Amino acid sequence: MEAREIYKAWLSDPYFDEETKRELEALAKEEKEIEDRFGRELEFGTGGLRGIMGAGTNRMNSYMVRKATQGLANYMIKQKTEKKGVAIAFDSRNNSARFAQEAALCLCANGIRVFIFPSLRPTPMLSFAVRYLKCTAGIVVTASHNPAEYNGYKVYWEDGGQITAPRDKEIIEEVRNVTDFKQVKTMKQEEAIAMGLYETIGPEVDTAYMEELKKLILCPEILRAEAQNLKIVYTPLHGTGNLPVRRILEELGFVNVYVVKEQELPDGDFPTVSFPNPEDKAAFNLALTLARQVDADLVLATDPDADRLGVYAKDSATGEYVSFSGNMSGMVLLEYILSQRKSMGALPENSAVVTTIVSGKMAREITRTYDVALIETLTGFKYIGEQIKLFKQSQDHTFVFGYEESYGCLVGTHARDKDAIVAVMALCEAAAFYKHQGMTLYDQMEKLFETYGYFREELCTVTKRGLEGAREIAEILETLRNDIPKSIGGMQVEEFRDYREDTVWDYRSKEAVKRSTGLPRSNVLYFELEKGAWCCVRPSGTEPKIKFYVGVKGTDKKDAEGKMKTLMEALNDCAKN
Repeated sequence: MEAREIYKAWLSDPYFDEETKRELEALAKEEKEIEDRFGRELEFGTGGLRGIMGAGTNRMNSYMVRKATQGLANYMIKQKTEKKGVAIAFDSRNNSARFAQEAALCLCANGIRVFIFPSLRPTPMLSFAVRYLKCTAGIVVTASHNPAEYNGYKVYWEDGGQITAPRDKEIIEEVRNVTDFKQVKTMKQEEAIAMGLYETIGPEVDTAYMEELKKLILCPEILRAEAQNLKIVYTPLHGTGNLPVRRILEELGFVNVYVVKEQELPDGDFPTVSFPNPEDKAAFNLALTLARQVDADLVLATDPDADRLGVYAKDSATGEYVSFSGNMSGMVLLEYILSQRKSMGALPENSAVVTTIVSGKMAREITRTYDVALIETLTGFKYIGEQIKLFKQSQDHTFVFGYEESYGCLVGTHARDKDAIVAVMALCEAAAFYKHQGMTLYDQMEKLFETYGYFREELCTVTKRGLEGAREIAEILETLRNDIPKSIGGMQVEEFRDYREDTVWDYRSKEAVKRSTGLPRSNVLYFELEKGAWCCVRPSGTEPKIKFYVGVKGTDKKDAEGKMKTLMEALNDCAKN
């Protein structure tokens, strides 16, 4: 059916509520909008659903959430795993609680027991709850750091991690097989409760989560001595982090915690920021103002579902606050964890650090120094979380730390996804440790640059909206794939990896060598350049964007900045053309 026909069907079908129909009636003359809303169906991908909220098949709404959940229910029943139930959480976004309820009641109508948090919770707490409650699966309703008009829906499996191959594709197929909304089941909450299918998660899960975090403290004596001296400014950016972040810091003795009042309370409109992303420096404006007022040592921000952490730290030489990239905060934590565990004799011989192919490369130097394995995965923290499961099965490695460039990391294995709550705890412990030595976290970062090299990374993101934008993104990737450049920004390409085609071309010798990437197929292109530089190109899995990741290693700060400028200019030209 054409978009206009589907649009008319939604208007005439009594299945759809009056609020939905009123929204659609206002679009009667908007052909482009109707095409965008009904020209395709919001895809249930390997990360679940994510899109702009509104009426239509290509929008996040109750009907699409129910449809996705029916597919999940069908899969669980076919796998005979429905008895253990599903844990459900939601964030502070508009409609998140509503969508979570729709998912819960659809599962209940299929005879599947649900455990639902009574109020908003961070995504990592859902990951923890799945395993704690011994559920088969988990659902979290969130669009992470996207703008306010977005929402999303992610599925987790019994190991606490997001669904990965082959299960992700099997669930996707079941969702696609739900071709008629009338195939979707639902029921009243009162009925579900009466049948023992609907249970609200109690506070014991929150407490158990906090206790697991506190087991990860490495230097309790120094923490007791310095926690009261450290000044921390924190903003939850209107999201889920406020209560759990403040709780863990209070329980560890951090008394000088200043929360940005204007951004403290949950608000799905995110009124104080253009979009609630701690990667965006503008999101820190209010926090930095407060930091200067109280002379803070550390400034922290979590995104709406509290799985990402942004950081500013004071430069003791200038008194200015300096922004950390996700790679920088990851490296401070990595070196702190490895150095302390080694000094304590608590670093297992088979220790492993897990990161993604687009994350910074200083980790190669640090893990080599401590004789720890470094394992790279495809982009997406679900692949890092998956490694914990694989390590447990094979016993080949012990997971020590995982990080990605987009402000996500995980200390410990209590969760199987990135966790900003544990990242706050660990960074504040590290800040207290270095304060004990008369240093700030920024001072420590500079020390790492001097020790391991001046690594610098950037991300160039180009937004291409709508069906036409999707075609443009595909064209850029195909052009690079079919006409592999010999150099980028004047830097020779030493190795080219095409993860979709599962090929690697090594150009370092006179004759190019071809081999497999060793990772699952994905529409990603990677260029290893001379002198430690690299770049990677991939379409976003959650937004209408193409992303160019870039990294360099310089002999000093000026050298790194010069190399980065040259590379970014070359990639900007590529994106425009």
